[in-house]
Amino acid sequence: MSTRKLTLLDGGMGRELERSGAPFRQPEWSALALIESPAHVLQAHRAFIDAGAQVITTNSYAVVPFHIGEERFAASGQALASLAGRLAREAADQTAGVAVAGSLPPVGGSYRPDLVDADRSLEVLQELVGGLAAHVDFWLAETLSALSEAHAVKKALADDNKPLWLSFTLADGLESGAAPQLRSGERVEEAVAVALKLGASALLFNCSQPESMGAAIKEATRVLGENPQALRLGVYANAFPVVSAEAEANSTLLTIRADLGPAAYLQWAQQWVEQGASIVGGCCGIGPDHIVELASHLQDQTTAAVY
Repeated sequence: MSTRKLTLLDGGMGRELERSGAPFRQPEWSALALIESPAHVLQAHRAFIDAGAQVITTNSYAVVPFHIGEERFAASGQALASLAGRLAREAADQTAGVAVAGSLPPVGGSYRPDLVDADRSLEVLQELVGGLAAHVDFWLAETLSALSEAHAVKKALADDNKPLWLSFTLADGLESGAAPQLRSGERVEEAVAVALKLGASALLFNCSQPESMGAAIKEATRVLGENPQALRLGVYANAFPVVSAEAEANSTLLTIRADLGPAAYLQWAQQWVEQGASIVGGCCGIGPDHIVELASHLQDQTTAAVY
């Protein structure tokens, strides 16, 4: 096992809210609890902290018109983002050493690079940044399907100087030996170049199957070459089966795989660490029990310097 110092992330907020009995449905997804039962959001944050997470992510992923509708977003989008930030901050401040990542999601829906609208993305992201900025320690632009989404995030952040982590979702189900790529078809090598150009401090891969992650980490490590300190690398996979490229983004509740319990997920995480990851956690379907397993087995490698 590598002696690299690790940062442990939380897991998937949406499915943890569903599991806990919070209001939960499509299209609002995790935003519904934020709107109707903020106490459930606070409870979920605390569950991940108690499990050992050093970073919790604001429940702002679904605070976009795609999920909550244009009218509601126009009326209360920034206020909901602010509430998401305040809840995460309240939970984090109760435990020393826990940081808050401000989630900046894909505006056009998950897994759909074809729905990216740069101008609209900028408008929505600026509202989220305005609501979250006072409460977060750093930014996590996550589940990005295309490089253009990363550029929109950077533009929306303007002169905010908090650290930025960029996290891309990968194409699942590629043939064995195929070069890893984003859901847009753009190469991981290009993602590394964009992350460096935009001044990101970390490059991650999330909301794809565990089987897709190792090749991406190895490719990013290869591209960084003799300058590995330029970008921290990380992984937080989901527990979904392969999602069709033609599927409508977030149109249904996907099933959770039965073969990705805490022990099995730990085995994947250990591989990612060996391959070069120094940030690990979970996405959709990965809950507090999984984070407990990571924390118990990787504890001697973790560090308080989380971002």
